[in-house]
Amino acid sequence: MDIIVPPSRKVLVDCVRSATAAPSLHNSQPWRFRIRSGRIDVFADHERRLPVLDPQGRELMMSVGAAVLNLRLALRVAGYLNDLQLFPEPGVVARVTAAHPAPVSDEIAALAEAIPHRHTNRLPFAHLPVPAEVLDKLRDAARAEGATLAVATPDGRDAILRLAGTADRVLRESPGYRTELARWTGDTRHEGVPIWAAGPWDALEAVPIRDFAQLSGKPRRRESFEPYPMIVVLATHGDDRAAWLRAGQALQRVLLTATWHGLAATPIGQPVEVPEIRRRLLDPVAGLSVQMVLRIGYGRTSGRTPRRPVTEVLIGGDPAHESAHRPAHPLTRR
Repeated sequence: MDIIVPPSRKVLVDCVRSATAAPSLHNSQPWRFRIRSGRIDVFADHERRLPVLDPQGRELMMSVGAAVLNLRLALRVAGYLNDLQLFPEPGVVARVTAAHPAPVSDEIAALAEAIPHRHTNRLPFAHLPVPAEVLDKLRDAARAEGATLAVATPDGRDAILRLAGTADRVLRESPGYRTELARWTGDTRHEGVPIWAAGPWDALEAVPIRDFAQLSGKPRRRESFEPYPMIVVLATHGDDRAAWLRAGQALQRVLLTATWHGLAATPIGQPVEVPEIRRRLLDPVAGLSVQMVLRIGYGRTSGRTPRRPVTEVLIGGDPAHESAHRPAHPLTRR
């Protein structure tokens, strides 16, 4: 019988730190974590839900799902296989438990290495096509997490961008939208979207970049964006909490795969944040629900937005007898 030592608390805290690098709506970071005996419980922080843009908590749950994917990858690179349970008990969104040690594949190592380099890029992209083999990798990434990624045709791209522009105007006229935007924009230390990350305005107004800079009082610069942006659509079977959590994991795997291949990405959330427009993106024949629209391409680095310290997202700590040096319940393998 071999005694398998579970990861130390320090390793698990480092895994949580990787989880917090996940994307979230307006960089709201709506997650909490609890470390217990070789496992990490993940919670949704509903106080950080954006009620105007996300009344049902769909994007909040996707954000938590993205953090779960990071957590799984970080634990895997630490040398442990892991078991994932969704909604294992009331209040817990996901539970990631360390299983026995195992070698790490090159693909998993590359995805984990991409975690600190992934960021939302709201700058213009180069007028270069994305190779078909890279698009296949992105589709495979979504499929690995139980979702579907479709590349829009030229006509589909134009239709989606028109719908996104319409949705953007609807949202800007919605009660409470400006207040909510102001809450998550500006001189933020550990959360929200800093003005420097807002990005320019598309001179041709074809790519609807959300106007985080509109409340700053400073004029927003205009730049020429790529004339034919590549648009991909992430969808799931089902549209409940489990589907949203699955979509978040798939979204993050797609984004990390894109980062690994040198691609930049911009979520275009507006068309899925206006219900009547989102319904026009659904595919009733295939039974798919669209969860996110992405613009992808090659672009210059735009920088990472801030993250809350790990101490702010950890709930409590391990009992006194659990330490980095003496695991309480060693795993065994016969």
